[in-house]
Amino acid sequence: MTRSRYAVPLIIVALVVGFAARVTAGPQKSPALAVNTADGIGVKGYDPVAYFVAGRPIAGVDLYTYRWSGVKYRFVSAEDREKFKADPEQYLPQYGGYCAYAMSIDRIADIDPSRWAIVNNKLYLNNNYLSFQLWSLDKNRNIASADHYWPLYPKKPVGE
Repeated sequence: MTRSRYAVPLIIVALVVGFAARVTAGPQKSPALAVNTADGIGVKGYDPVAYFVAGRPIAGVDLYTYRWSGVKYRFVSAEDREKFKADPEQYLPQYGGYCAYAMSIDRIADIDPSRWAIVNNKLYLNNNYLSFQLWSLDKNRNIASADHYWPLYPKKPVGE
């Protein structure tokens, strides 16, 4: 292979790493980094159970909410809320709801709820199309890498 064939993939990886680095500007591994929330709401207001039950992301509603470990989650139905209450760990996204690809390269990045996958009955979310595609190239290796880095990040939920 010529050098030019390596150039494009390396540029893409550099852009993604650079993006993740910009997202993490400021002190990394802060005690507040535990769960990715916006105004105290996890999964950007999407129903974490819906990924498993409906097989797609669905925005939750204020009528069906549940606070768990200092974070408020929204659901599309009372049934989904009850499933979550019975076993939150089953439905919570991995890495506190941060981008799985970014975590695999020891970074923190926000997520797009429409970039997701369930692997071995666990929910993984990614930041964007590119990070999802890169993560998907070798899910098992990226999961192993992210599993290695995630314990290095404090687990205290914001607001506790």
